[in-house]
Amino acid sequence: MTDTPLDVVTYGEAMAMFVAAEPGALARVGHFTKRVAGADLNVAIGLSRLGFKVGWMSRVGRDSFGDYVRDTLEKERIDQRRVLTDERYPTGFQLKSKTDDGTDPVVEYFRKGSAASHLSPDDYDADYVLGARHLHLTGVAPALSASSRDLAFRLVREMRAAGRTISFDPNLRPTLWPSREAMVETLNALAAYADWVLPGIGEGKVLTGYDRPEDIARFYLDAGARAVIVKLGPQGAYYRTADSAGTIAAQRVETVVDTVGAGDGFAVGVVSALLEGRTLPQAVARGNRIGALAIQVIGDSEGLPTRAQLDALEAACEAHDGAAASLASDIANHNKMSATAH
Repeated sequence: MTDTPLDVVTYGEAMAMFVAAEPGALARVGHFTKRVAGADLNVAIGLSRLGFKVGWMSRVGRDSFGDYVRDTLEKERIDQRRVLTDERYPTGFQLKSKTDDGTDPVVEYFRKGSAASHLSPDDYDADYVLGARHLHLTGVAPALSASSRDLAFRLVREMRAAGRTISFDPNLRPTLWPSREAMVETLNALAAYADWVLPGIGEGKVLTGYDRPEDIARFYLDAGARAVIVKLGPQGAYYRTADSAGTIAAQRVETVVDTVGAGDGFAVGVVSALLEGRTLPQAVARGNRIGALAIQVIGDSEGLPTRAQLDALEAACEAHDGAAASLASDIANHNKMSATAH
């Protein structure tokens, strides 16, 4: 890619992901489909498909998985100038089960000591990062290692000082943290730098101690956020700012195929709409729509729409067209077939 200024920058770890071809225990599955996984990369892919210029910072190993990640970045038109090849450490990978009943799949990670876990403040490039108008951060990358956490704080402090906007999705990964207390303290400290905080209702309970979305939102508003959007699953999402609040109903989905990546799709919708100057309720509604598309396709990012697909779906929804649900299903089926073909 050229040196065109970025709209969004994010960072983290991408892994090769092997998705089971049939249901059942992973130990007994014989065939898998290779994909790419990573919360922050999912968001980068989703925003790029909507026409945003996105840069992603990471490290990959000098191995076939690292080449696969780079090929994916190129295909998705994501700037990879700050993706470094580590000569010492490998690219991580994961196995994911297939489910037929809409429940969360089992995921086994093989990422300890990976190239991305060695991300550090040394990977910070001021010209690259501050050339973007927005930073999207998840709670996964800071969990990889102490040095990666230091990089996360460097990013939010520099972007905040430069007057850029920041979105933060906690994306809890308790097994990566030394303790629950360390996870809560660190993620809440990072959230305090963000303009838009996007916890799920379960994540909010863990991080704030509150059960109600209203109280979770108030916690982060008091910490400095401009807007908080709490994901409520099938009930939609609750949003709150200093002077407004409300709940946006979820997009109806007939068949849930793969729940992993739903929150990343939601973040794509919210962040893209807010960067376009849409209202917060409009942004939350878009988040619900893209999250609903994501869970109808196997793979973490395969269900994320193109700009043309999203524009068609939003036009149908805004016109209160009864065919909107059918159109959403058609888009999901198209993306499902495209993912299978690749």
